[in-house]
Order: sequence, then structure tokens, then C-alpha cells
Amino acid sequence: MATITAAEVFVTSAGRNFVTLRITTSDGVTGLGDATLNGRELSVASYLRDHLVPLLLGRDPARIEDMWHYLYKGAYWRRGPVTMTAIAAVDTALWDIKGKVAGMPVYDLLGGLARDGALVYGHASGQDTAELLDDVARFKDLGFRAIRAQAAVPGSPASYGVRHGDGQGYEPAAASLPDEQLWHTEDYLDFAPRYLTAVRERFGFGFHLLHDVHHRLTPTEAGQLGHRLEDLRMFWMEDPVPAELQDNFRQVRAATRTPIAVGEVFNSIWDCEQLISERLIDYIRASVVHAGGITHLRRIFHLAELHQVRTGSHGATDLSPVSMSAAVHLDVTAANFGIQEYMAHDPLAFEVFTPGYTYRDGALYPSDAPGLGVEFDEKAAERFPYDPRYLPVSRRRDGSVHDW
Repeated sequence: MATITAAEVFVTSAGRNFVTLRITTSDGVTGLGDATLNGRELSVASYLRDHLVPLLLGRDPARIEDMWHYLYKGAYWRRGPVTMTAIAAVDTALWDIKGKVAGMPVYDLLGGLARDGALVYGHASGQDTAELLDDVARFKDLGFRAIRAQAAVPGSPASYGVRHGDGQGYEPAAASLPDEQLWHTEDYLDFAPRYLTAVRERFGFGFHLLHDVHHRLTPTEAGQLGHRLEDLRMFWMEDPVPAELQDNFRQVRAATRTPIAVGEVFNSIWDCEQLISERLIDYIRASVVHAGGITHLRRIFHLAELHQVRTGSHGATDLSPVSMSAAVHLDVTAANFGIQEYMAHDPLAFEVFTPGYTYRDGALYPSDAPGLGVEFDEKAAERFPYDPRYLPVSRRRDGSVHDW
């Protein structure tokens, strides 16, 4: 029987900060897991090094289900983003090892392909409506069949989701103390429906249109926005209210027919059980890295399938290519798959990681190599030391803190 002989934690800032776990077995097989928690990376790195790595050594890497419960229940202090991200890294690495030992890609271990590829959406944005429309055109030219649209609210140049530069993704974290950004709900509610209408007027209905509210509205405000967007046939309205207010989604659901998506900040099935079982949402956005790994995210997906809720997992650049690869392997096996968020990483990331997926024609396709198909270059990672960063903070015009 093979055992775990080493578990190493690497922190690198190849375009942005990533935390990577590499587990090695007595047979010389290695597996990779992503442990990145945006803005709190070192907390997870410490959790792994100081608390989990000593528990892994000498254990059987094949017993993935047992290991998951051992780390989750054994801590007593369950759940929380730091704990669940650390567990996710271990779980994902063990699936990678199991696939390599079996000589099979992870998607085959999960039951095989339910689709050829995973539909993804890109992130178009602009400092104004005209710039947004040009960016939507760019993403359509890149082959995206689903596009999220965000524009800077007049008077709020640091508006959420607006990219700076020509890449596909954006990184809102600042190298200094948190950027404190101005937010005014009334201006946003007036402007967002106008620029989303402009997108449909120019490009029509031949592609999926998405929009992210980012937890910033009350249930009443979110219902009003969703109602105004109904004629635009949105694919979804994401995170309309703070995600922890599960009961309040009932009010949003009653006020609008616009589909609702939520869950990128969730880290367990208990965070979304009510939302799914009462079908207060249409898409669950929990991710491999923040929701306990492949093992636990599958449970969330299976619960969602029972209630005709589809998947729409988080996939911004605060997921390393390791967890993006794991996400795609899971996406292509999920019967209730909906869509996968996708931002192309900074080119520096690919000096450290060789991803286990490829993009073409609006979809991601998993590697058929054994395991996740991801390679990690430790020497390259050493060239990019940790770079402390903070996510922004929103303040209203009266100076009070608002949801970012």
C-alpha cells in the first residue's frame, strides 16, 4: 500500500498570488491542489503547513472520502473559508494522484463525460457604455457564447468588475492597504439597466448575457432591478443581495423572473441547502477551491440536481490553473451543469503552471492525461515571491462601509 510521504506548500505571485499544495506518495506519484484564498493566502498556507500536513504523512492517499471527513470532522471547528480551502487543496491533490495511479483523467473517475466541453462566459467591461460595447464585440470575436457585462457607474470610476488593460481578466486587489471605493446604489440602479439594454440593442439575443450585482442590494432593490431586466432575457443576475441572507432570496424570487445565481463565497453545502431545496436560486456558484474540493462540491451539485438548480461555478483569476482544471473535469461530468466562469490568467501564471484544459469556441475542454493534467514548475514559482494584496472596501457617500 502506498502512503503519503511528503506534502509541500508553495506560495507564488505569478501574475497574482497562488497557494499550491503538492502531495507525494511512497510510489513517487505527485498530486496538486489549489489553496488560494484571495486576500488571505498566507492564512491557508499556515493552516496547511502547521495543522494539516502533519496529519497527512503516512496515510493512504487512495482513501479520499475518509480523508475528507477526517480533516473536516477532526478539526471540530468546522467550515469557514480558511478551513475549507485547505481541505479542498488536499482533496484535489488526492484526486489528481488517484487519476495518475489509475492511468485515467479525473473526469473518467467521476463517471465519464456527460458533455464534450464546458460552456464558459467571459467578462466584458468598460469605463462607459461605448467602451463596454466595444469590449462585448471583442469577446464575441474570441468565440464566447456567453458574456458578463459590467460598466463603471458615472461618478464611481472604481466600479466593481471593470477591467483595466487589454486582458480577459482583472485583479481588483491592491498592493497597499485596501482601496476604499465610493458606492451609490441609486446611481447604479439607474445606470445598469441602461447599459445592459444597449448591449442587447447592438448585439441582439444570439448569445447569453450575464451581470454581477456583487451582493450590493437589499431584497427590495434587487427585485426592482431583476424586474427591469426581464425583457433582456438575462442568463442570470448574480449575487443580488448579501449571500448569507438566505431567507431574503425568497423576496427577490417573488419580485422577478430574472434567473438568480449565487454562491462564490459559500464553502459548504450548509451555506446553500435552503437556497437549493426551496429553489430560491437558479444557479449555484460554489467552486472547487473554496467549497471543500471535488468531493464536497459534487455533493452540492447532486443536491442541486434534485431541485433542478444548475451549476455556474466561480472561475475568476483568484483560482489557480490547478483548480480551474479540477473545475472543468467536474463540469463535464455534472448532469445539471449550467456554465463555468472563465478568465484567462496572466501569462506569468503559465510559466509556473501548465493547465489541464484548453479553450476553444466558447468552451473549456479537459485534458485526457491521467489525473488533472496539470504540471507545476517549482523553480519557476521561486521567481515570483509573495506579494501582499488586499481586496477593496466600499463606502457610501456618507462614509459608512457597504458590501463590496
